[in-house]
Amino acid sequence: MASNRHLGRIIVLQSLYEYEFRTKAGDSTAEIDAIVAKNIEPYAKALGDTEFVYALARGVSSLFNELDEYIQPLAPEWPLASIAAIDRNVLRMGVYELTKSDAAVPPKVAINEAVELAKAFGSDNSSKFVNGVLGTTYRQIYEAPNTNHDQEESQAAAADAVTPEAENQGATSPASQS
Repeated sequence: MASNRHLGRIIVLQSLYEYEFRTKAGDSTAEIDAIVAKNIEPYAKALGDTEFVYALARGVSSLFNELDEYIQPLAPEWPLASIAAIDRNVLRMGVYELTKSDAAVPPKVAINEAVELAKAFGSDNSSKFVNGVLGTTYRQIYEAPNTNHDQEESQAAAADAVTPEAENQGATSPASQS
């Protein structure tokens, strides 16, 4: 059975949203694995690779604070607390995949998937905002001066992932809802 990672990322986004909401509300019973299990159940057959979903959800949720600290300077005009929870979690997922899963997920895929999630579930400007932040992240990671020629060639193949919207990261605000 083929893996459907796009569907998996949708489930992760839904799970992270619920997990963040419940933990902020003081729900001590909120556990990411239980939330993912509940959300994944209706789609398990179509999904295929459920371990990808659990690993991504665990990875992102365990690093909320670290990811937030990484993201905040990339969008200084928009405090994370004022960014819509969907946008915040899409950014966390995208940054996590760019910084922690680069061997398993090509940078172009990580950025494109995050932008697609923002288009589907965020506000009108969410995809531009997400693309801008992740484009900056990409440039910081992959366009820094390298001494390894082979590494530069493999990274150049993913360079087309950053669209012109990335240049306007601060120009468009995300929805301001937490």
